[in-house]
Amino acid sequence: MHQVHSSRRKIGFNKLGLRLLAGLWLAAQAAGFAQAQAMPKITFCTNWFAEAEHGGFYQAVATGLYKKAGLDVTIKMGGPQVNGLQLLAAGTCDFYMGYPMQDIVAASHGVPVVTVAASFQKDPQAIIAHQGVKSLGALKGKPILVAQSADTTWWPWLENTFGFTKSQQRPYTFSVAPFLHDKNLSQQGYIGSEPLMIEKGGEKPVVFLMADYGWPAYAETIDTTRSMIEKHPQWVTAFVKASVEGWKSYLADPAPGNKLIVEADSKQTPEQLAFSMKMMKKYKLVTGGAAATDGIGIMTDKRWKEMFDFMVKNKMMPADFDYRKVYDLQFIKALKILPDAADLK
Repeated sequence: MHQVHSSRRKIGFNKLGLRLLAGLWLAAQAAGFAQAQAMPKITFCTNWFAEAEHGGFYQAVATGLYKKAGLDVTIKMGGPQVNGLQLLAAGTCDFYMGYPMQDIVAASHGVPVVTVAASFQKDPQAIIAHQGVKSLGALKGKPILVAQSADTTWWPWLENTFGFTKSQQRPYTFSVAPFLHDKNLSQQGYIGSEPLMIEKGGEKPVVFLMADYGWPAYAETIDTTRSMIEKHPQWVTAFVKASVEGWKSYLADPAPGNKLIVEADSKQTPEQLAFSMKMMKKYKLVTGGAAATDGIGIMTDKRWKEMFDFMVKNKMMPADFDYRKVYDLQFIKALKILPDAADLK
C-alpha cells in the first residue's frame, strides 16, 4: 500500500538539531564548492518517496530539460527517516523540496535555507470525512484522527478559524482502517493518497482541502542555500526554469516522468499515479492562485507575510524575526511560464 505523506510535515525542530544543521552548513562551506564544470552536477533531494506530486522534477530529467539548461541533475528520494534540510545544510543536496513554515523555523536558528519557487500553490493537506458532512466547520466538536505534527502546522489554524479544540484529536496511525470502521471519525490526509485508499475500502469520502478554506502554505517548494544563490545564481536560474518547464510538460503528458517515478519506487502503480494527477488537476495545486496569471512556481510577498503572520499569531515564531530572508522571488518572477489553457479549466 502506498505510504501516506503526513509524516513529512514535521516542523517541531529542537534547538540542538537546528544548531547541528547550521554547523553542517558551515562545514560544507569550509570544504568549498567543487570547481565549475561544463555541466555542473546538481543533486535535488525530495521530501518523500517518488510519486506524482514530484512529477515535474522527474519529467525535467526524463525529457532532458535539465540537460538543455546546462545541468546534470540527480534526484535523491526522501522518506520518513530522511532529514532533507540536514542534507541541504551539509552540502549533500544542492536543492531540496521544502515546506515554508519548516524553512522559517530552521532559518530562525541559523540554517541558511532560501526558498526560490513553489511547485504547489496549495498545500495538498486535507481533512477527510464521511458522506453527509457538508462543510469543514461542521466537524467542530467531532473526533478527528491527526498526527502529532499537526500541532505545529495546521491544527492551530483550524482552532482559530473553526473553533476546533485539542479534545477533538485522536491519534492518527497512518492507516485508513479506523476511518472505514467508524462513521463518526474524520481524519487528515493528502488528496492524492488517502481518498483512493478509502475508495478502495468501499466508501467515497468527502474531502476538504484546507487551502480552499484559507490555509496559506505553499507546498513542494524549491529550496537552496544563500551561498548557492550568491556563488552560482546561474545554476539557480537554470534549475528553477527547467523545473517549472518540467511541471508544465508533466501536466500535459506525464508518461516520461511516471516511467522514472516507477523506476525509483516500484510501489507506485498506474492507478495511484493517475489518481494523484487527477487530484492535482481537480484542485489546481500547480496551476491555481497566482500561477494562472503569473506562471507556474510563482510566489508572492503577500503569501509569505500571511504564513509568517499566522506563525506569530500562534506563537510558533517571534514577531521580530526577519522572515523575508527565507525566500527570494528574483528567480521565479522573471519566468512567467503559464499553464496550458486546458489545465486552467
